[in-house]
Amino acid sequence: MRTLLWFLALFGIAVAIALFAGNNQGTITVFWPPHRIDLSLNLVLLLLVGFFFTLYVALRALSVLLALPGEARRWRMSQRERALQQGLLDALAQLLAGRFIRARKSAESMLLQEQALARSDDPLPYGARLRSMAHLLAAESAHALADRSGRDAHVRQVLNLKPSRDEADLIEGAQLRATRWALADRDVSAAFGLLSGLPKGIARRTLALRLRFKAERLAGHTQAALESARLLAKHRAFSPLAAHSILQGLARELIQGARDPAQLQQAWRQLEVSEQITPEVATQAAQQMLLLGGEVALAQQWLMPVWAQMLQVTPSALSVAQRTELVQVLDRSFALSPDGPDAEWLVRIEAAQLRQPSDALLQYLAGFACLRLSLWGKAQQLLRQSLGQLQSEPLKRQAWVALAQLAQQRADPQAEIEAWRQAAKTG
Repeated sequence: MRTLLWFLALFGIAVAIALFAGNNQGTITVFWPPHRIDLSLNLVLLLLVGFFFTLYVALRALSVLLALPGEARRWRMSQRERALQQGLLDALAQLLAGRFIRARKSAESMLLQEQALARSDDPLPYGARLRSMAHLLAAESAHALADRSGRDAHVRQVLNLKPSRDEADLIEGAQLRATRWALADRDVSAAFGLLSGLPKGIARRTLALRLRFKAERLAGHTQAALESARLLAKHRAFSPLAAHSILQGLARELIQGARDPAQLQQAWRQLEVSEQITPEVATQAAQQMLLLGGEVALAQQWLMPVWAQMLQVTPSALSVAQRTELVQVLDRSFALSPDGPDAEWLVRIEAAQLRQPSDALLQYLAGFACLRLSLWGKAQQLLRQSLGQLQSEPLKRQAWVALAQLAQQRADPQAEIEAWRQAAKTG
């Protein structure tokens, strides 16, 4: 359609020229004494058009001729710029391919080319960014080659840049990479120094939190590492299963580091509720409290949420190992209490044992509770019932030892010998 319109326009122009020039009788007389020149109007118009066309072509040719030096300079700049970009791509490709020596050479070649461009009359507007990227690539290659001095020299060039808007991201990236390298060298003080120099917005990023978490773990700052792990879990930096495992491990490590009951209680208060009700954390905290000679009632209070989970008959209830550990800690707390289990715990244990009469762990716990209260007959009955289904060897051994002691009190040497024999076989 456009071509057809062009043809129609050309035909119209041709018709107009034919109508104007075909019957044009006008003349132009030029007097140049003593001469007189008569020219037709059509020829004059044709000469004028030709003159203007020739003048236009001449001016265009002159401008192209005068622009040749600038075009040559721009061509040279374009070639150098392409060489820099090609060097950047080569360094990245070689670094990813594990050719660290070649990657370092390519990055250093980029630096030399960029320096030459910076000294020229037309430096690149983004030359500082290219130079920073080259330094980072060279530093990464030097780190892979275990050249710490070369790595630090390159990254220092980036960190010493003026923090303008264009170079801010590169400087932040260099700080994070330098922190990662310091952690790889196990230089905790250098890592904390770099992390403390990060702006607040950068320090809250997931990568920075991961690096801070690693530094705190490496330095043994369990409480700070636990807080960082909570932030990472909140930002979904870990999978739910991994986050639960990491938080549980740090909470247990924090509890294990307590050296007296007061310090243990302080560590317990620093835990969140979701961490306090974790079976492994609660049982270890209670066991640590008993080992340190703290309040037995407080240890039993910490075990109450786990006890409630134990009574749930659901797929999310406690595993056999968790139930066994809970029973062991409860039995130890009853043994350390001067009067044995109190009335509330007796009611809880009896109600749980009646609700689940075939549960061997509840039978074991109820049997030892009766043993602490000098209810010898019932204790013997419950312990014998539990032996057939107990899976824990230590619990079986303790049950046989208790039965041997009960047989000794009844003056039944044959039953006592058999119980001690079974205890020795189990141990």
